[in-house]
Order: sequence, then C-alpha cells, then structure tokens
Amino acid sequence: MDDLFSIAPPYPPSLDAEAWLLHLFSSRAAREGGVVRRKTRDVERIVGWPRFRAELRRRGYRAFLNGGQVVVFCNAAPIRPLE
Repeated sequence: MDDLFSIAPPYPPSLDAEAWLLHLFSSRAAREGGVVRRKTRDVERIVGWPRFRAELRRRGYRAFLNGGQVVVFCNAAPIRPLE
C-alpha cells in the first residue's frame, strides 16, 4: 500500500509506534476477536503503513479502509459483504 498521507505532520515524540500498536491490539474488542478502528491519518503518522500491515499479517487479521478509517477485524473469520 502506498503512503496515503505522505504529507501528514510528524507525530509528537511522546507517541511511540510500538506502544500505539500494543494499545490498539490490547483493547477489549481486539482481545475478544472483535473489530477496532482508527483514523487512517493516525496509522500513517504514528506507525506507518508498512509496519501496520506487517503487524496485521503477523496476527492473521484483516483490515479495510473506509471513510478515513481503518477497520480491523481482529480474527481470522471470513468477511462477507452484505451489499
């Protein structure tokens, strides 16, 4: 995936990419195999697409972009569109 927001301002030094990922995937929804979402801008600024995608692959999760959000399905179940 290309850098969708390459001109996004750098993140504050207090935000560590690994801590951000740990926080995201430690959420109750993620732990229970649910769905979590984050702004695409935050993923790009804090973690970057290559690192984020690597973490998704490592965990076996899938994610989709929609309306400025990244929607992560925190399980390996098939995803079927309704319409």
